[in-house]
Amino acid sequence: MLYIFKCWANPTLFHTGWFVESLFTQTLIIHVIRTNKIPFIQSRASTPLIITSVLIVAVAAWLTVSPLASMLGLVALPPLYWLLLAGMLMCYIVLTQIVKTWFIRRFGD
Repeated sequence: MLYIFKCWANPTLFHTGWFVESLFTQTLIIHVIRTNKIPFIQSRASTPLIITSVLIVAVAAWLTVSPLASMLGLVALPPLYWLLLAGMLMCYIVLTQIVKTWFIRRFGD
């Protein structure tokens, strides 16, 4: 059975997946909306922002398998989750870029 259906029966798995997805998307949105250009292609964030973003994402992923995981109510996520998350993040980037472009054309900078 797919990960998505298993997580409904396991609240800890759902909680962990939501925690990781939230931190990843919130960190990613900073890169997408910070400029009128296409992120990662037409513009690159400053080095401190890139380093901070990588650290946030790395810590979020590490916490799920760290010794602190059980204390925080987190569990290790299955490999399929990471694949689904990557696909979801790509869709999130594209949709946010489309809306951002429409907004800029409609209302200006």
